[in-house]
Amino acid sequence: MSTTTAVVTPDVTTAAGSPSPQGPPRRRSHLRKRLELLLLLGPATVLFVAFVFFPLVAASYYSLFDWNGFGPLTRFVGFDNYAKALGDPLFQGAIGHNLFIVIASLVVQLPLSIALALLLNGKIRGRTGLRLLVFAPYVLSEAVTAVIWLSLLQPNGVVDGLLESVGLGGLVQLWLADQSVVMFTIFAVVTWKYIGFGIILFLAGLQGVPEELREAAQIDGATGWQTTRLIVLPLLGPTIRIWVFLSIIGSLQLFDLVWIMTLGGPAGASTTMASYLIDRGFRRYEFGFGSAVAIILFVICFVFALFYQRFALRRDTQGAITGRVE
Repeated sequence: MSTTTAVVTPDVTTAAGSPSPQGPPRRRSHLRKRLELLLLLGPATVLFVAFVFFPLVAASYYSLFDWNGFGPLTRFVGFDNYAKALGDPLFQGAIGHNLFIVIASLVVQLPLSIALALLLNGKIRGRTGLRLLVFAPYVLSEAVTAVIWLSLLQPNGVVDGLLESVGLGGLVQLWLADQSVVMFTIFAVVTWKYIGFGIILFLAGLQGVPEELREAAQIDGATGWQTTRLIVLPLLGPTIRIWVFLSIIGSLQLFDLVWIMTLGGPAGASTTMASYLIDRGFRRYEFGFGSAVAIILFVICFVFALFYQRFALRRDTQGAITGRVE
């Protein structure tokens, strides 16, 4: 007597042409993500090409010609415009003026901004109003700021009157007409205009300093200065590096305040690279030469930004990813 065992095999066949669970749906998901990415990056890419890349390429091309902005580009001069700009004592002085603003900002604005931020971060009466007060100048446009201070600094103006009223008449100067004083005056106005931004930036950074660390330091007997120097300032490192980057780039591109207040005078004593560019390119219609100056300014800013990103800001990005603070 024999028995037969039947093995039933389930039917695993699918209808012809039916999609695999991991086939077209996955491809459609990838296609949808690429389409979303294109929609998000497309407008920004168009704006970048139209307002950054194309003007940069055009300026690079124009800089190779002696061109007044009218008619065809016929007189090719190669790199003569660059050599002419770099050899011009007025442009060399303009570079020096920008460097003066850079150094003065790092030496004066940076510690002053941090000190005022620490003060306004404490428990003092009316600190909200004081914060608004120090930030108010930053809200004003450069043109409005320049016009305000241009009127205040006129001979026998408000500033001179205030100095004389408190017995400091000996300090009265031709603030915008004296070659030995004008850059210090410009820097004072720049500080008044932008220090509020630094204070608010550092106030935001101070919110990330754990209060427990300060309390632990006080329990261990640390003084206020030791707590600030050994705990607060190191934790403010990323914020300080961002401020330094923005301050240097802004100082290299300084234009509006100088142009409205002094037009780069007297005798070029307050000329910056940007005001030199506008004067030669648009007032004297030396568009080829002005384009060369623009490329020089761009290269200076780009090289600085590249190296600063490589050696300063990169470790902040790595620290944000790994959780380490340096």
